[in-house]
Amino acid sequence: MFKGKKQTAPQKRLDSLIGAGTVVHGDILFTGGMRIDGTVQGNVTTADGKPGTLVLSEQARIDGEVNVSHVVLNGTVNGPVEAQEYLELQPKARVVGDITYRTLEMHIGAVVEGRLAHAGQESASVVELKRVGAE
Repeated sequence: MFKGKKQTAPQKRLDSLIGAGTVVHGDILFTGGMRIDGTVQGNVTTADGKPGTLVLSEQARIDGEVNVSHVVLNGTVNGPVEAQEYLELQPKARVVGDITYRTLEMHIGAVVEGRLAHAGQESASVVELKRVGAE
């Protein structure tokens, strides 16, 4: 009766790493899994809207938009975050911007300076009901 969008599984392995002390200027498109320990000054998204996993360590920072299906944050993001499936905000996470998520896990200590918006599943079609005896 109700059809929901099938949830994709998070990537179990990390294919890419931006190491501590590394600064990237520009947008990043990736596939699979990515861990950031350094700084990115640009947007971080998955290529072609495919599912992916982004892990942001405690010392990491992103100045730009994040648009990934599965996100685990323990660093700082200055910009909006959109997690189509799952977002985990670990204790040292700090987001300055609006967040859109489907499933949210927020640990004590995480800070969000912005709005949290649930990206709910599409609503079912409306069924009109008639009263018994009504014409």
